[in-house]
Amino acid sequence: MVAVKDFDSVAKGQLLAVIDDAELQAQRNEAVASLQQAKSDVLNAEAALQNALSTLAVSKGNVTLNELKKKKADADVQRDQKLLEGSALTRKQYDDSRFNAETADQQLLNARSEYAAAQSRIAILKSALQKSKDGIAVVEARIAQFDLKLSYTSIYAPGSGRIGKKNVSEGQLVQAGTPLFSIVNDSTYWIIANFKESQIASLRPGKKVDIRVDAFPDLRIKGTVASLSEATGAKFAMLPPDNASGNFVKVTQRVPIKIWIDDIDQYRSLLRAGMSTFIVAEK
Repeated sequence: MVAVKDFDSVAKGQLLAVIDDAELQAQRNEAVASLQQAKSDVLNAEAALQNALSTLAVSKGNVTLNELKKKKADADVQRDQKLLEGSALTRKQYDDSRFNAETADQQLLNARSEYAAAQSRIAILKSALQKSKDGIAVVEARIAQFDLKLSYTSIYAPGSGRIGKKNVSEGQLVQAGTPLFSIVNDSTYWIIANFKESQIASLRPGKKVDIRVDAFPDLRIKGTVASLSEATGAKFAMLPPDNASGNFVKVTQRVPIKIWIDDIDQYRSLLRAGMSTFIVAEK
């Protein structure tokens, strides 16, 4: 949608055009769905971690229980050995005690292995939980990026002025970086005059000048010198001249001078950007 026509006057912040955002909205909706999935992944990771912590507590309890069983079995073996030496116990009973002690040793070893495995799972699940949380941050950043791009689909005037050139029509396909409008500032007017370097001796800020506009030969406008450039126009050229041989024709340089137009309200409706003028400095 294009909200302005050629040469319309516009105010700063005025809506100029709207670019179709259907594709961006679809991509944003997809990112929002991914965000919900990422949040679900975080909940699953938290639940898995809590379950692993419970398993770790049980494993630790099993280690403690099997340590007590081993202590009792070792004590039984020592007692039964003395009884066997005193012929108060049969050999089979003593062998049963030793078997119980060996079984307790193996059960304790298994319990400690399970406890170590449970501890390693905790580290893995904590890493998975952090990864899930980082995934949320990534998707939120994508959504913020889409929101920024969507804000670009509404184009507003960066400043007040008049539409100088409109390069877009409704329904036209535009690429990123394509100039759509040119806005000419119609609140501030000035002239850049290129005086010869031999003509600027008397020119200073505040100096009054006469302005003649080619489009209106009979019109006489007063102006005031605002400032003089710190370099000649040749210095700003893409390929500035650099005569190093010493054998050359001397070329008179020109110095850009900015000139304000006095009583601009009287001429605002007549003047246009880019008009040709002739400047004469007052004596």
